Parts: sequence; structure tokens; C-alpha cells
Amino acid sequence: MAGRALAAKLAVARTVGALARRAGRGGGTSLPGKVLMRLEPHAIGQLAARLPHGSVAISATNGKTTTAAMVASILERRGTRLVHNRAGANMAGGIASTLMGAARGRGIDGQLGLFEVDEFWLGQLVEELRPRKLLLGNLFRDQLDRYGELETIADRWAEIVAANGRTTQLILNADDPLVADLGRHQPRVVYFGVEDDAMALEQMQHASDSKHCRRCGHAYEYDAVYLGHLGRYHCPNCGQRRPEPTVIGREITLHGTRGARFQLLTPAGEGVVELPLPGLYNVYNALAAAALCHGLGVPFETIVAGLGEVAAAFGRAETISLDGRDLSILLIKNPAGANEVLRTLALEPEAVDLLAVLNDNVADGRDISWVWDADFELLAGRVRRITCSGTRAAELALRFKYAGVDPERLVVVPELEAALDEARADGDGTLFALPTYTALLSLKELLARRGLAPDYWA
Repeated sequence: MAGRALAAKLAVARTVGALARRAGRGGGTSLPGKVLMRLEPHAIGQLAARLPHGSVAISATNGKTTTAAMVASILERRGTRLVHNRAGANMAGGIASTLMGAARGRGIDGQLGLFEVDEFWLGQLVEELRPRKLLLGNLFRDQLDRYGELETIADRWAEIVAANGRTTQLILNADDPLVADLGRHQPRVVYFGVEDDAMALEQMQHASDSKHCRRCGHAYEYDAVYLGHLGRYHCPNCGQRRPEPTVIGREITLHGTRGARFQLLTPAGEGVVELPLPGLYNVYNALAAAALCHGLGVPFETIVAGLGEVAAAFGRAETISLDGRDLSILLIKNPAGANEVLRTLALEPEAVDLLAVLNDNVADGRDISWVWDADFELLAGRVRRITCSGTRAAELALRFKYAGVDPERLVVVPELEAALDEARADGDGTLFALPTYTALLSLKELLARRGLAPDYWA
């Protein structure tokens, strides 16, 4: 009886999704799931229970979409059939839609659920999914008007870990103090981290967030700072220090926007990963994916091969041919993530052209003051031309001006389509797009309408 009732509710939600897509509203990712959850609040748990190999969940402020794509590349190489929210719809509605799309009769078309989860929704979704593995990648300041301070999310995550840590294996970033602390008293934790002093920054960046010991409140001392507040740290007051990782990245070489190379060490072996995605931030994502897949029993050789073949996730170092000119899309949405993108672009051998798009919609966060914490100064002498667009285009141009960019190199075009055409027409090298979240969605929709990119909402 319960199965027939759920089937009827699935049919209603699917009909709503089909009508939304037909109307061109792009409702295929979340709307059907929202309808389903109105009809059956525990639909996610009921559908996830059909997966014969259970589920794994991934959450982080930065990098969860790319990390999930890396995990998918590895697991699919092994032959695992996944139910995966690939388009990045990572709140309850999107995950419900993903499960609903895989449901077949009283079964499901997939073996393992792979779900990236919004950090704010993690508690509710872990309760429904009951994941075998929970990967927590990092916590950076992001959308303070929505999430609150980092400690607020850390406290919520601590409650989730306390409730599930003995049944769900944790995969944690040893280099992030807030995340590493979550596993201090939990069994079976797998830690990952970087150990390469050549990657260390000269000093901690202005945008760094988590700098104090949660045990005693004293400021951490860092032996090496790699990215934001990620690094090797210890507390001189109480002695708490970074946990020793078992999945490690060493001998890292960054090839600008073209990729990265590093030595991967795990308990199952060590070898070189040729990563086709750029930046130290993607090395961290790769280490997270390797740690999760190691925990799932994937052979080391399969992990290395899968990481070497991963394709760029939706808008994350994705490159599209734009009428004879490459457009490389690099999402920026908070100071730490923006700094790593800027750090990567600074490695380019030639001056760069940018299409920078700053929105202040709800999903971006209304407060755009974070742009003053991002180190745009890194590119001040490295840009040929910047086209600023979005709802806060003028403010973004002002930020570039104060970063030291010559005003003659700045163009303000608030409307995105006109800005894209303006930026594309002037120059012949790669055009780098730096959109915030809703700007990324708008850019993808624009490119899809022009037949230059797949329609993720179809």
C-alpha cells in the first residue's frame, strides 16, 4: 500500500516537472522534488533506501561539485552505476528530483547514491540519506546573510557528526581546523591533506577565516599556510595540532589554468596524478575524492586513472568554444575561492581578458562586501581588459580600480548578453569568465540558447 501511494506521488511530481520544462522554466532540477516532498516529506529516505550500495554525501563551502565529479569519474571507471545530482542542485528539492528521476517501479536505476549537499541542508539530508560515508571538505566564510558565521555551521556539523559518526564513516580535511576538529573523538575517520612546503604562502591571506583553536580559543600557529586558513597548524597553548592525514598530496606542480600534477599517497599505494583541472584548490578536491574512494575500497590504480580523466564540472574550469574563441568559466563566490582562482590566473604567461560578473541575488548573498576581502590585486598588472557585468557591475569595476587596474582597461556592461558579446569581440586569446553563482546559471542558460553548451535543465 505504501509503495503504491509513493508511486502516485512520484507521478504527480513528474508531471509538474514536465510541465515546467515545457514552459521553459528550468524546473527539472528542483521543482519536481519540492512537489514530491510536499506530498511525501520522507520521500528522499524512502527512495534512498532502494539503493543496494547505499549513499555517500559530500559537503563543503567550496569545491563540492567538483569533488563529486571526481568521485563519479573514479567510480564509473570501476563500473559503479550512480544516482548523482550532477547539475549541482544540492538542496532537498534537487536531491529528491535526482532520486525521483532514477526511480523505476519499486526499484531504482543505480547502485550507489552520490550526493553533494548544501552545507546548510546537511543535517536534514543526512537524516534522510543515512550515508555510508560523509566527506566534509572545508568551511570558508560564504553568504553571511544566509549561513551566519563559520562557527554556526561548524556547531551544526558537530551535532550531525555526534548523531551519525558511529554509523557513518567520516572523510575530513586535516588542513582545515574547523573540519578536522569534527573527527577528534570519532572512530574510523579518514583524513586527507597537503604536505608540500613549495605550495606554502608567505603569509596568511587577509581572507583567512578559521585561525583559533576551538578547544581553548588561542590563535593557531602555522608551520605552513596553503590556501586561506588551510595548512599545517598547532596550538601553542593547549597543544592541539593538525591530525596526521593518511591520504596526502606532495610534489605539487601547478600548470596555470591547464591543470596540475602531484604525488598521491594512500595506504594502498602511491603514484603521480596528472590532473586536468587547475589550481591547488582542485588538488584538495582530488585528495578528498581519493580519500572517499579509498574508503569505498576502490583500487589505487583506478583512483589515479579516474582523477586523470575527470571532466570539468558545471562552470568549474569548464572551457567552451565561443565563436572561435575559448571561454573558460571559473566560478567565484567568496573570498577564499576567488583568491585561488586569481592565484591560478596569475600563473598565465600572457595578460588575460576577463568577463567578471557580480550578482547580489538571494542565492549569491545580498552582501557583496566580500569582494574587498578577495585579493584582486594579484591580477592588477596581469590584465589586458576587464568587462564588468551583473547587478553590481559598477561596484565590481570600482573594486578592480582600487586593486590597481588602469580604469582604461575597465568596461562596465551590466546586461550579461551584451557584456559577453563585448568581451568576446575584443581579443583573440582565451576569455576567462568569473561569475558569481546566479551569474553562472544565467551564463550557462545564455550559452545553451546559442547552442554553445548543453542545457543542464533539459
